[in-house]
Amino acid sequence: MQAKQKGSGWSIKLVFNLYKLFGYNFVYYLMYPVTFFYALVDKDAKKSLEIYYARLDLPFNNLVYFNHLRTFALTMVDRFISKADVKSYSFVYDNPDRPLEIFSSATILVFSHFGGWAASSNASRSKNTMNVVMQENMKGTIKDIEEALEIKETLKIIDVNRGAIAVSIGIANALMADEVVAIMGDRALNPKATLRLEFLGKDAGFNKNPFEIAYKMKKPLVLYFVALIGKQKYKIEFIEVDIDYAKSKENAIKEAMGVYLKSYEEMLRLYPAQWLNFYNFWREESE
Repeated sequence: MQAKQKGSGWSIKLVFNLYKLFGYNFVYYLMYPVTFFYALVDKDAKKSLEIYYARLDLPFNNLVYFNHLRTFALTMVDRFISKADVKSYSFVYDNPDRPLEIFSSATILVFSHFGGWAASSNASRSKNTMNVVMQENMKGTIKDIEEALEIKETLKIIDVNRGAIAVSIGIANALMADEVVAIMGDRALNPKATLRLEFLGKDAGFNKNPFEIAYKMKKPLVLYFVALIGKQKYKIEFIEVDIDYAKSKENAIKEAMGVYLKSYEEMLRLYPAQWLNFYNFWREESE
């Protein structure tokens, strides 16, 4: 399914211009009233988060709702500001040299709609090109803002809107060029790529494409989670997944996805407010 994008072009453009005038601290505290406004008007987000917190067996009230939306607002702000001033951000790794080793050659990177995944892609220290497979369906002038900023030459977008064949060719070309390909694991835009597996106690749809590509092309598979832990500060958790090529494609993919789902659940229990899927994630395909 296609999820509705949060945020509007004019509001993000305004916040970004305020950042240029007054600095990050101003924007950081501005997110309190901005979040309060969205908390009042966005009823759909509240309903979806109530379902999500119930799956985590955690309490959900107006304060939890507000803090969750504020976390989202900060990661959205950081998505743009990190493009303009990446040096003002810090990214914490348990083993900072290992990602550089992994990303020096062709790798399948599994992102999720969690925390500051977009800010981390702007701050990659690797000199290798990262190709992010995503749907460019930005509202209003959000896309214009991103295009106006200086984007790293090592960061490219493979736009899903171009069609399945063009995307497949883009991924294949990137891997043959020994580059990194990043794909969202928690949202499959093509129903044929959706595999429903148990997640937080109930079946939900996940994208099997990154796992299938890694199996077919025998490329390293890495899970990447980016948690907001402070002002302009993120913690990077990366998990290398060993694919068992001796097993059938179907079994090997399910096993690798099981590692992904277990890791994702662990991250959500540590950082529940950093879940960025604002719709009923567990809805049946027929709904």
